Amino acid sequence: MIQTQYTSFNEIDRDLKVLKLQRQIEEEKVKLAIHNTKEELYPTNILNGLAPLIQKVAITLIAKKILKKLD
Repeated sequence: MIQTQYTSFNEIDRDLKVLKLQRQIEEEKVKLAIHNTKEELYPTNILNGLAPLIQKVAITLIAKKILKKLD
């Protein structure tokens, strides 16, 4: 960590305000990440993500059954 030498209390106050704002920004990023994770874990979102895979598997199974009947 870089140590800064301050020449006035105004400089200290300015840096403290900057650090406080940076901390608040990081807290909001964490809150947003938690919110996004919760949304992604909703059952409907999980099923929507699996829908294309389920469709491909179903089509493959149906195609195999049809091909077996044609043989």
